[in-house]
Amino acid sequence: MWDGKKVIVTGAGGFIGSHLVEALVKAGACVTAVVRYNSGSLIGNLALLERPVRDHIRFVRGNVEDSDFMYGAIKGHEIVLHLAALIAIPYSYEAPRSYIRANVEGTLNVLEAARRFDVGRVVHTSTSEVYGTALTVPIDEDHPLQAQSPYSASKIAADKLAESYYRSFGTPVMTLRPFNTFGPRQSARAFIPTIISQALSRDAIRLGSLTPERDMTFVSDTVAGFMAAAVAPGVEGRTINLGTGETHSIGWFATRILHLMGVDKPIVQEEQRMRPGLSEVMRLVSDNRLAGRMMAWSPQIALDNGLLKTIEFVSSHQHLFTDDGYVK
Repeated sequence: MWDGKKVIVTGAGGFIGSHLVEALVKAGACVTAVVRYNSGSLIGNLALLERPVRDHIRFVRGNVEDSDFMYGAIKGHEIVLHLAALIAIPYSYEAPRSYIRANVEGTLNVLEAARRFDVGRVVHTSTSEVYGTALTVPIDEDHPLQAQSPYSASKIAADKLAESYYRSFGTPVMTLRPFNTFGPRQSARAFIPTIISQALSRDAIRLGSLTPERDMTFVSDTVAGFMAAAVAPGVEGRTINLGTGETHSIGWFATRILHLMGVDKPIVQEEQRMRPGLSEVMRLVSDNRLAGRMMAWSPQIALDNGLLKTIEFVSSHQHLFTDDGYVK
């Protein structure tokens, strides 16, 4: 199915993007990886891929906020997997305009390029943060959208742009809405690698609020969802959740990870790491039945197995996780 398929991935150097590029290359696709231009020619997490995989990737360097760049990058591709975004919620309080430029204008540029060049399928990446704190559980795709942070507001806007391009122009775009993803290569700005890296290097585990509940999907399952979304028939114009349907509190995850690591350290809640009260999303748990019906997708990796794989990665790559305190 993937042999010779011309696929372009934005946000390819990120956590999920790097795993997706790797899986596509191994499946036989001709992959173009869009990475943000920088003077050091750095390629983010793609540098962690084995050389035989990297040698099969075509790299283009630029910025999704530049429409001319995106038109040139996307032209000639059959499938666009759009993952590029600013995603750190705390930083969105500091620099909300940056999130509009990257997440909204960047998505507009991708959609317009896809429309101009008759791309066969666009998979636009959403986030469970657009739902805010659950009003009903599990959260299905018809749940109201609640902008509880500038980040989530920017993603709601991007999702609605994708919907508008399908309805206005027939652009074959679908929106994939992953709940929280974890696994190797995720940065310490996410709470699971934060817990692991602190367990390895500090005398205590310092976190924000311990009570919010999250539905965590291992990265290989999320990648499988993207690949299914790229080829499943009849999903154009749809929004589809990816999640496990199970939820646990951040405090629970901290305790579980320490148990799996055989570590006994105190868990401390720090005020500086907490979101403003009305901004915190207290509970996320997915209804993933639509993904099963329309894409034949379901999560395959048990939570403990995923946590153990992540512990192994962080333990063997401790140089990637600084001990410089909390960074937004």
